[in-house]
Amino acid sequence: MGPYRDARLRLPREDVDLPEDGGCLRAVLGVPLVVLYVPAVYSCYVALAVRPASPYDQLRDDARFMGGFSVFLCLLGLLITITPLYRRTMGRWWFAAPVLIAATAYARARTV
Repeated sequence: MGPYRDARLRLPREDVDLPEDGGCLRAVLGVPLVVLYVPAVYSCYVALAVRPASPYDQLRDDARFMGGFSVFLCLLGLLITITPLYRRTMGRWWFAAPVLIAATAYARARTV
């Protein structure tokens, strides 16, 4: 079994992680993340743009809801990004955008 095992280990390995396949695979896997992050950015923007007149204004609750919705979408995108297929293919920068968006939306929801 020794020579067979050594010969098997020396064969070229075919895998999903090949560099020439990375571009197309990143584009395909990035689509669901972009579909989640675009509404997250929009709801974060709406939460930041809403200016309630008083503490009892309905816009205050709306800003809190939009901030929470943005955080939810970002956490959902992060859960997708954590899966092994995404971690092997996508770069670490896909973690930076949702964390920044979620932190901004959370801060706005807490300070309205």
